[in-house]
Amino acid sequence: MEGTCEKYESDGEDPDSAEAPSLIRETPEDIVLEAPASGLAFHPSRDLLAAGDVDGDVFVFSYSCQEGETKELWSSGHHLKSCRAVVFSEDGQKLVTVSKDKAIHFLNVEQGRLEKRISKAHGSPINSLLLVDENILATGDDTGGVRLWDQRKEGPFMDMRQHEEYIADMALDPAKKLLLTASGDGCLGVFNIKRRRFELLSEPQSGDLTSVTLMKCGKKVACGSSEGTIYLFNWNGFGATSDRFALKAESIDCMVPVTESLLCTGSTDGLIRAVNILPNRVVGCVGQHAGEPVEELAVSHCGRFLASSGHDQRLKFWDITQLRAVVVEDYRRRKKKGGPLKALSSKAWSTDDFFAGLREEDSMTHEAEESEDSD
Repeated sequence: MEGTCEKYESDGEDPDSAEAPSLIRETPEDIVLEAPASGLAFHPSRDLLAAGDVDGDVFVFSYSCQEGETKELWSSGHHLKSCRAVVFSEDGQKLVTVSKDKAIHFLNVEQGRLEKRISKAHGSPINSLLLVDENILATGDDTGGVRLWDQRKEGPFMDMRQHEEYIADMALDPAKKLLLTASGDGCLGVFNIKRRRFELLSEPQSGDLTSVTLMKCGKKVACGSSEGTIYLFNWNGFGATSDRFALKAESIDCMVPVTESLLCTGSTDGLIRAVNILPNRVVGCVGQHAGEPVEELAVSHCGRFLASSGHDQRLKFWDITQLRAVVVEDYRRRKKKGGPLKALSSKAWSTDDFFAGLREEDSMTHEAEESEDSD
């Protein structure tokens, strides 16, 4: 199970094995769960994927492109209600999970043993989780509360409630000084972890802010929204947006960066879109969950795979190797009306080789409105 990335590089190198080509897949097989997964995370160094579902169960799978080798290692049913988020520790030895039952659990990755439980960690159901470092983690709840925890001590060392609605997602700057929060109240929140204080809330945007990530080497902050718009903020200019980019999507429910300029979004329409930031373009479709909402996205430790969870109760893998080579130019050709999104993988929905003509033909611009500001 280990070394899927390395195995990919050496595929087909053994001429004596006649069976090998038929046994190696482009991506690991889909994983079918009994309930939709709302939490998803890759191990930082091993070929392991963790998922937490709406029934409160937590699973860890080993994945491989070898046919039949993607397997469940263990499952845990310690949460009493829906598991909302999961994350591996920096050393990969622990899995941290949060739940609607207001608890934080720390599990041993090898056996799935519950090592520590913080019951009633929040007064409201916990909705989001972010690992700051090997000892510090941040949690956000359904009523806008944000707490920071030091695993070596009892109780939170920061407890803030500036948002009026649920905390959908959180992000951290590379210096681990500022914590950014995306909330259902439409605001981006900024909290100074080093100085242990609240900094500011942005102007409210239309709809809920559902996701947040840093782009352009930390110079831009991108937020997804329930109305299908990506809002961009300049670093140290968090009060108001510098740009906005509307996708033809019902919503943006989750978002994960692939490169400094390109990210993937998951939407209620079931599509996983690759989106370039500045210049703002929808590059194409990475995959889909056949009309079922996409709940969560994660990128593997080697950067080769994107994993997605959907309401179809499946965990799917997509090969995003070629996405890292995509270059989107500032020049915009005349828009072509109609037509589906270009497929960015053979599994998306067609076998078209999109990358061969990326620079020559940009037919994806019908998917997005003109950017308000391209600086």
